[in-house]
Amino acid sequence: MTEFGVPREVRDLEMRVGLTPGGVLALEQAGHTVYVEHDAGQRAGFSDEAYRKAGAQIVYSAAEAYGRAEIVVKIARPTAAEHQLFRPGQSILSFLHLAVASGDLLQALQEKQITAIAYEMLEKPDGRRPVLITASEVAGWLAPTVAAEMLRSDHFFAGGRHGLGVLLSGLPGVPAATVVIVGAGVLGQNATRAFVGAGAEVIVLDQRHVHLRKIHEEFGGRVTTMFSSEYNLKRAVQFADVLVGAVYVAGERAPVLITREMVRSMRPGAVIIDFSIDQGGCVETSRPTTLRDPAYVVEDVVHYCVPNLTAVTARTTSHAVTNATIPYLLAIGGKGLLDAIREDPALSKGVNVYQGKLAHAGVAAALGLEAAIDLAAAANLSQGANQ
Repeated sequence: MTEFGVPREVRDLEMRVGLTPGGVLALEQAGHTVYVEHDAGQRAGFSDEAYRKAGAQIVYSAAEAYGRAEIVVKIARPTAAEHQLFRPGQSILSFLHLAVASGDLLQALQEKQITAIAYEMLEKPDGRRPVLITASEVAGWLAPTVAAEMLRSDHFFAGGRHGLGVLLSGLPGVPAATVVIVGAGVLGQNATRAFVGAGAEVIVLDQRHVHLRKIHEEFGGRVTTMFSSEYNLKRAVQFADVLVGAVYVAGERAPVLITREMVRSMRPGAVIIDFSIDQGGCVETSRPTTLRDPAYVVEDVVHYCVPNLTAVTARTTSHAVTNATIPYLLAIGGKGLLDAIREDPALSKGVNVYQGKLAHAGVAAALGLEAAIDLAAAANLSQGANQ
């Protein structure tokens, strides 16, 4: 059957793992072999022994995890050091965000004729993105935790700025914090629930009336909803203690909706949490940060722009992502990629690169290139060859 590899993530403070012991067991029971790098799951609370009991074979280097695998299962975008470990012709499944990745990743995928499947772009016919949803749910619920930390008076930032000193819930006689959420998709909806639960005053902006209506009905009008226009964004951000960017366009760079001028109009010490940063950011003054050094100050406003925030809840996130991805891994492992694509079009949406060739028109356009292959046509040709 198929050989899967699970390397240990190497980005700084990246504590998630591509596959839990439960996922390994599911693949092993289907007859596949899973190679797990030593300590790959340790920081998410999964021991090597737990993987062994699930049927995994423990290997002691990333080179071996990559080298033995037909399919590599990751969670974070491969680093430059990992590019050297790619095995020619293999498949890699991970969150990729290729549209905003450095060019050396695409070059490595092309040179090694890799098939790269982006978790964030797997999309069902009804528009749901089953893997992205799980990460967005975690990020949404983490938002008030991050905001509360950034607002603390004893939190000091470079340049002498300290936290605004605002309690999200307020107190009797003292107003609650005002939270403005731009984007009412899965992440925005879950952030809304979490901030309302924390007692904040919440305003949500989006251009999709169906999402605004859902929030209005769920909270009985207790959450203010606004159509996301430049005029309304300018009005809303001026009053925000916390601004949450939750904008996503599949395969493309996130649109910049919050300009530097809007940031300048915010109150000193306000906090921006730009969850769109993994797709380039929806705030003009945003730039990627890390969990080790997560925040900076521009225009006297605190910016928190960590692409892999969900790594702080590594165990929960790893479980959630494995639950969402295991059906696709089983399908690819059991049927082969092209047959799996024919039976589940969600997979075709996620294939960014097929055997080294750009295979997604949206990603190609975002990179200023053209797709080199029509994946649907390739699948049909393969099917004809097998008849």
